[in-house]
Amino acid sequence: MNWRVIEGGVTAPQGFLASGIRAGLKPSGLPDLALIVSEVPATGAGVFTTAVVRAACVDYDRRVLGTGEKVKAILCNAGQANACTGKVGEEIMQASIRRLQEVLGTQEHILVASTGVIGRQIDRDKFLAAIPQAVAALSREGGMAAAQAIVTTDLVTKVQALETEIEGVTVRMGGMAKGSGMIHPQMATMLAFITCDAPVAGELWQAMLRRATDKSFNQITVDGDTSTNDLVLALCNDRSGFPLISEPNSEAAKKIESMLTDLCIYLAKKVARDGEGATCLIEVRVEGASSDEEARQIARTIASSSLLKAAIFGRDPNWGRIAAAAGRSGVTFDPSQLRIQLGNYVLMEQGQPLDFDRAGASQYLKEQAERSGQEQNIDHPVVIQVKIGEGQGQGIAWGCDLTYDYVRINAEYTT
Repeated sequence: MNWRVIEGGVTAPQGFLASGIRAGLKPSGLPDLALIVSEVPATGAGVFTTAVVRAACVDYDRRVLGTGEKVKAILCNAGQANACTGKVGEEIMQASIRRLQEVLGTQEHILVASTGVIGRQIDRDKFLAAIPQAVAALSREGGMAAAQAIVTTDLVTKVQALETEIEGVTVRMGGMAKGSGMIHPQMATMLAFITCDAPVAGELWQAMLRRATDKSFNQITVDGDTSTNDLVLALCNDRSGFPLISEPNSEAAKKIESMLTDLCIYLAKKVARDGEGATCLIEVRVEGASSDEEARQIARTIASSSLLKAAIFGRDPNWGRIAAAAGRSGVTFDPSQLRIQLGNYVLMEQGQPLDFDRAGASQYLKEQAERSGQEQNIDHPVVIQVKIGEGQGQGIAWGCDLTYDYVRINAEYTT
């Protein structure tokens, strides 16, 4: 990697301000309204849920980004998803956009996002009254406050910022995300917001985000469910002073996309580790497939297996569940070529079971969970390696174990 991790989250790049305040939308009274503003017009990109039942913000943002016009800000509330709320919910969303434009003194586009309970209306008066407060609180130090204001069942905030030099110019990228339950490929109850101070042409910026998302947020799973509000929004401006990046094969474009992909993977892994009730992060690596997409498909299927996730919570090295998940992934391969490894323990080779230290493999699962710890460290995942042949295709997916607490959290979610 040719970049460094820095502080600041979404406000680390030049020209971005953020805030996170209490609007009174959450019963808990915790911060619940986040605002990100670019000081100059920004180019936007987005990737959205594929669900048919969607929140109004998803369709609105897609329409805005489809115009190719510049974007001024992203406004996100927590507490209510503003999904399945009909015309009233859409009108509240539109009113919030108009109010923010008025307070900012701009006619440029505002992107919006919501997260929380589906089917409950946002308190319009509280929402609109809080917008001037969010604008007043904007600062270059507001990245962490914004990240705290978008969480729901998350136990930790998820932020990252990177810095590099491109042709002697310092370029920065920052991001924040939320997500803990209803996480599965093709987006989930997951929001992510990314900022960058290097200008990238609109179509190229969108293509970069799509590819980065396919390798990150679309490769994580917690529980097999997706939601109505899932999106990733990315803004880039020109405050770094670097000239417009419009040539896809340029070194500058390759470096920006690589940095964007790494940032998204980091945030995605943090989401997977913070799965509701989870005790460890699972990383599934697949190789030997005919294509990267086939390898990613197998990895996703294994990582999302409820049986495997339960076995890992029980510290049971039940590799048969790995083999079964690979076999039902929809990818055709020769079972006689299948190789499965858990940490340093090879469990299956050339389609044949091997004698292995079962107690040692179980201890490996225990140790990785302990290393992950209360701080939700993502540097010590349970690593599962699968090889299905001699192809060049490779893919990685991330998930977490399935625990008793997952059922408790979701049984009590609205009660």
